[in-house]
Amino acid sequence: MTKPDTRPTVVDLFAGVGGLALGFEQAGFDVVAAVELDPIHAATHRANFPDTAILCADIRSITGEDIRREAGLGDGAIDCVTGGPPCQGFSLIGQRVLGDRRNELIFHFVRIVKELQPRTFVMENVPGMATGAHTQLLAEVIDAFAHTGYIVRLPYRILNASSYGIPQDRRRLFLMGSRTGEAPDYPSPLTSGGRVGRSKPSLFGDLQPCPTVSDAIDDLPDIEDFECLLDTDELSAQLRGGSAYAQRLREDLVDPFDFSYPRDYRSGLITGCRRARHTPLSRKRFAETRPGTTEPVSRFFRLAPDGLCNTLRAGTATDHGAFTAPRPIHHRYARCISVREAARLHSYPDWFRFHRTIWHGFRQIGNSVPPLLARAVARQISDHLGRQPLRPSEALTVSPDGLVRFTMSEAASYFGVDPDVIAPRVRGVAVKAHG
Repeated sequence: MTKPDTRPTVVDLFAGVGGLALGFEQAGFDVVAAVELDPIHAATHRANFPDTAILCADIRSITGEDIRREAGLGDGAIDCVTGGPPCQGFSLIGQRVLGDRRNELIFHFVRIVKELQPRTFVMENVPGMATGAHTQLLAEVIDAFAHTGYIVRLPYRILNASSYGIPQDRRRLFLMGSRTGEAPDYPSPLTSGGRVGRSKPSLFGDLQPCPTVSDAIDDLPDIEDFECLLDTDELSAQLRGGSAYAQRLREDLVDPFDFSYPRDYRSGLITGCRRARHTPLSRKRFAETRPGTTEPVSRFFRLAPDGLCNTLRAGTATDHGAFTAPRPIHHRYARCISVREAARLHSYPDWFRFHRTIWHGFRQIGNSVPPLLARAVARQISDHLGRQPLRPSEALTVSPDGLVRFTMSEAASYFGVDPDVIAPRVRGVAVKAHG
C-alpha cells in the first residue's frame, strides 16, 4: 500500500496538454506519467509538468510495462489511470459512425488499465458516446472493464463544467471504476450553472453561483491595445482587481482546495495573448451582434457578460476536414477571444502555458478537460482511496519558452517521432471552413 505520508499517483492517457492531469494534481495527486500522440501537445505538457514522464507515442504501440519503465515506477502501486480517448468518432457535432477507427482507442485504454492494474480509473468522453447506437459501444466498454476485474459506477454520468465553478456550458461523459470494493461515486454539482443567485458551496469553499464570463476575463487588458501582440503571445502587465475567480486563477487569492505544486514563472507575464487579424468587415459584423446571440455569417457566438461561455471546441485536423472550431466573440470588443481568455473560461491558472499560436492554443484548450471539473472528479477518487490531500512545499519551474514555440516538425524531432504522425494543417481549407 502507498504510504500515508505520500501523494497518490496517477497516469494520464491521451493526455493532451494536461487538463485532467492538472485537476488531479490540484486534488493532491502526483502525475507520474502521461501518454500523448501529438508532439505539439506533448511538448506543451512537458513545459507545464516538468517532473512528469511524457511518452509521445501511439497508445496502440506501447504497453503498461513501457509506461512503468519510462516513469521509473517499477512494481509500485498506481492509484489511478485517467484519460479521454479521441472522441470524434461519436461527437454530436460530427458524423456518428460506430465503425470509426478512432473508436478502437477506447479499448486500448481498457488494455492499459488491465496491464497497469491501478486501484481506480477515470475515463471521460463526449456525451455523444451515450446517444443512439453508440450506447452499444458504451455497453461493450463497460463489459470490457468488468472482464478485466473493474467495477464501474453505474449509471454513468454526464457532468456539466458549469456545475463545478467553470463559466462554460460544457458537458462530458465520465466513467469511474475501481479494482476492488464499490466503485467511486461521481461528484455532486457544486455551483448553480452561471445564473445569479444562491447556490451550493463551490470548489472555492464559499457560497456563490457559477462565475460568469465577466468574472472570468474582465480583469484582462484588451489585446488590441498592443501592436506587439500581432507577433508574440506574451504581454507584460500587472493585473489588479477582478472577481474572486480571476484572482485565484492568477494566484492573487489563495485557493484553499488547490494542492498542486507551486509554479515558478515570471511575475507580470501574461501569455496566450496573440492577436488575430480580423478584417474590417468581420469586425463590423461582430460589433453588430448582440451578446448572447450568434453572428449569422461566421456562426460565432458572442459572449454575454452575465452568462456562460458556449462549449470551446478544438476543430479537426486535415485528415478530417481541417475545420477550425468557431471562437467566441468577446462581449466588449469586436474581436474573437484570445487563447488566454479561453483558458480563463476553461479554469486554467494564468501560469499555465499553451502553444504560442492561436491555432494550436485553441486546439489544446478545446481538447482538454477543464481543470476544476477534473479536480471535482479527482477529489471523489481521493476520498474513495481514503487519502487526505497533502500540500507540497517544493515548487516546479514552468519550462523555458522553447517547448511552446515548436513547429510540428521541431516537436517531432524533440521526441524522436515521425513529424507526420499528426496530419498537417492546410490553411486554405481551414479558412474556407470558417466561412
